[in-house]
Amino acid sequence: MKQGFVLAALLALVACKKDEAAAPPPPAPLTETALSYFCQMNIAEHGGPKGQIHLDGHEQPLFFAQVRDLVAYLKSPERDAEITAVYVSDMGRAGSWEDPGPKNWTVAETATFVIGAEVAGGMGAPEIVPFADPAAAAGFIARYGGRALPMSDIPDDAALGPVDLEHPLETPLLESAS
Repeated sequence: MKQGFVLAALLALVACKKDEAAAPPPPAPLTETALSYFCQMNIAEHGGPKGQIHLDGHEQPLFFAQVRDLVAYLKSPERDAEITAVYVSDMGRAGSWEDPGPKNWTVAETATFVIGAEVAGGMGAPEIVPFADPAAAAGFIARYGGRALPMSDIPDDAALGPVDLEHPLETPLLESAS
């Protein structure tokens, strides 16, 4: 009986440790010193939605000045570590396009993404715009066009296609959620 209790306690402890290891890291606040992974430019100097990817064994996340860049990274096979969490700006709660908020993150896997809207992200390329609330995405589409998709359905060419920087794109005027 005593051995059975010890075995049950040991199994419960192992299960707890597995649960702790499986919990994704929380989103990191966007600071004034955060640099975009691809271009190493300061993210705070660029408007539009942002993203962060957490990698196993890395203390700090990779930040992205545009969600388009984050999606391109996710679609790339060249990674050195397992992805443990992906967060994107919730533009339905953003104060403005220029200031998406330092702690305004939502889990990318459950977000709704607007593709095909004629809007420019922080680096001037067409942007993939994330929303935690599908209704907020629908309101954005009514104003700027595009279509709503889950992250898993974003086509490669939305993030990896060529960019025509001579065709000016709009900078959205978001209404503050507060």
